[in-house]
Amino acid sequence: MIQNQEIDTLKSFYNLMAKTRSVRTAIVNRIFSLQPFEQTQIRNLKNALASLEHCSQGSYKADLIIEGSAGIQVDLFYEIAELQKDIFYLENGEEQFLSYLESLHSDFSSHVQNGVKQLEGKRFNCFITDRDGTINNYCGRYGTSIQSVYNALFLSRFAQNCATNPIIITSAPLKNTGIVDVSTLPKQTVIYAASKGREFIDLSGTRRSFPIDIEKQQLIDRLNQRLTALVKDKAYERFSLIGSGLQQKFGQTTIARQDISGSISEERSQKFLDVIKRIVHKLDPSGENLKIEDTGLDIEIILTVADEAAGLKDFDKKEAIKFLDQELCLNMGSGPHLICGDTGSDLPMLEAVMEKSIDTWSVFVTKDPQLAEKAEAICPNAVTVPEPDMLIAILNQLAGTQK
Repeated sequence: MIQNQEIDTLKSFYNLMAKTRSVRTAIVNRIFSLQPFEQTQIRNLKNALASLEHCSQGSYKADLIIEGSAGIQVDLFYEIAELQKDIFYLENGEEQFLSYLESLHSDFSSHVQNGVKQLEGKRFNCFITDRDGTINNYCGRYGTSIQSVYNALFLSRFAQNCATNPIIITSAPLKNTGIVDVSTLPKQTVIYAASKGREFIDLSGTRRSFPIDIEKQQLIDRLNQRLTALVKDKAYERFSLIGSGLQQKFGQTTIARQDISGSISEERSQKFLDVIKRIVHKLDPSGENLKIEDTGLDIEIILTVADEAAGLKDFDKKEAIKFLDQELCLNMGSGPHLICGDTGSDLPMLEAVMEKSIDTWSVFVTKDPQLAEKAEAICPNAVTVPEPDMLIAILNQLAGTQK
């Protein structure tokens, strides 16, 4: 049960969002199994929304206290907007909800209709998609990016009706503030491939992982110990609480240095990046075992893998495709496949699938014309939309045509 409550600390905010996940999951399971949801469940979501709107005082910004240190300004746009969408969806039905999305996004219907026209009539062998920014709207913090009811239902329908092997690949870990903790999909609906695909949970619920040399595992364990101790220092604590926070993945560690709201000054963010680089260099002076990727928001520290052509390289989504195809017997030489992404880091995934089958289609969620051109250069059957809600609506409509 979610009560209308005072949200004044970051901890209370995280706790509230965790409760919305439980409520949303229960609603999704009921609707997906053709059972009516309860009105008390909508009231729970309304109470959560009212609590967030109150603490942000009519805006999307809230000043919350970090326990034991100074406060931090938090952007609540994702959490508030997704609750508003879910409540509208549950109270007004799907047809009116799609009109609601059209009021939020310019050219919504034309993008959806074009995507459906390009992809309709196909059942995909593999549906492989990134999560954040692709099938899920961006959030200021990974730990509160709880999947919405409408999003889970639309995606579940597509996975069930239009894909033999539905796979979500994310840079986040599986659990402990991972993709499983923020998802509301019914169990055994999709394959969760986390840590850029180094670890996954298959449709039977079994976890499997990419083999890591014991010495490299010990190295990243030492790195994680250093970073865990670092963010306990009040001078660096906030970096574990913004954006991606500190995520100890399988074969990779992520630490945020900025969030999409720019809550950290550029000078402070850059100094933190320098601190992390010094820690990594001290642990791996030769640079042969750990590679750093700086996205401007996150610092990704990745264990290298051997590559015949490039020698030692970081594990990317191209490596993930090869690993998943081998482990899951995906028969990727046989299409059609649908690949979805939103950044340059998703292009290697598209390349890997195209190398296995030219019967491959893609949807990239981007407003960047250069990224769209790169996707089209790799995959001639490419569609571009500017918003994740458009992609989700396309998938839902495709699922309806395949019933």
